[in-house]
Amino acid sequence: MISAPLPSAVGGDEQRREAERRVGAARRPPTPEWLIERGLDRSNIVAVRTGDCWDAGKRSRPATRAQAVEALRHQVPACTKCRPDTALGIEV
Repeated sequence: MISAPLPSAVGGDEQRREAERRVGAARRPPTPEWLIERGLDRSNIVAVRTGDCWDAGKRSRPATRAQAVEALRHQVPACTKCRPDTALGIEV
């Protein structure tokens, strides 16, 4: 015979999962303001993105505002989805 978990046990599991979620969120590093995406060879910069860009790939790394501006001034393309050039106030 299969027994169903007691309601108190189910509530405890939900509380534990919620506590784990809060701890994970607290430990997660903050979202960077800017991202620089490298090419497949990791030497060329292929795009500048905002930190919350939905199209950022695995090769994107956090960057400072100065690094993002410098990359855009050196003709690195701005992401066409998040438009970091507009956010930075730069016309490319």
